[in-house]
Formats: sequence, structure tokens, C-alpha cells
Amino acid sequence: MTEIRTKFLFRLALDVGAHHVVGPTPFGSRRVAPIAGGTFEGPQLSGIVLPGGTDWITEDAAGSWFRINVHVPLRTQDGEVLTMAYQGFRSGPPEVLAKVSRGESVDADSYYYRVSGFFETASSKLARLNTLVVVASGWRTSVGPGYHVFEVL
Repeated sequence: MTEIRTKFLFRLALDVGAHHVVGPTPFGSRRVAPIAGGTFEGPQLSGIVLPGGTDWITEDAAGSWFRINVHVPLRTQDGEVLTMAYQGFRSGPPEVLAKVSRGESVDADSYYYRVSGFFETASSKLARLNTLVVVASGWRTSVGPGYHVFEVL
């Protein structure tokens, strides 16, 4: 069996706007957060998060998990444009997640926040990203989520 290995790609920080609350649906309590911007910084890939992305969030009734579904446009420092899409979960004790949701400072080790995703680009310089799978560990700040993103080798 081949062991799965990863390599650090970049640190992603998102600035999220006010949430649009849909409310309780048959699938959980839903809200949509517009992504206003942010940054990504890594050894070989850095740039800004362009406005226009969205974070679709579904929360269970007990408040013990959030399903994350995000799509963001990115622009590298040299002007190349790509998109990143990822899904995953933030879960843990409801009282910890409530603090996280309010933007309070919480030790990232006190809850679980993991996502997986992929990229899409028309750039020939970044074409290899079109076939990468990435995984990330996340945390939440008062302005939005942050992630350490790793490519799966």
C-alpha cells in the first residue's frame, strides 16, 4: 500500500462578509457568506483572493458541526487567474463552535476543521493545478477562515 503524502502549498486567509441567513431547511440550518477578498501565500504560489466567492454553510440542529462548501476566485502575483473549490467540516463541542462563530479567539486544536478541494485554471503556467487534489486544516478568526493548504502527492 502506498502511503499518502502531502506538500505545503500555501496559507489561505479569507475575508468574509455578513452572512445571508436562509434558516432551517430539511438539510440543516443554511447560510451563505460572501467572500470579499483575502490572500494566499506560499513558497511557489501567492496572490490575492478576488471578491465574488461564496461560502455555503450548513449547520446541524445541535450546533456540533458545520458543512463548508466554498468557491473562490484567486489571482496570483503575476496576474494568473484560477478558482479554488473545497468542501469539508468544522465540528466539535457546541460551546466551542459557538465561540468560533462569534469570532472569539479559540485554540484551533479544540475543534476539528478539515477540507479537501481542487483548482481550475486556463493558465498554461498553472496547468498542473488542474489535476491536483488538496487538503487543508483550518481555523476561524473574527474576519473569516484561514487554512494551511497541502497538495496531495
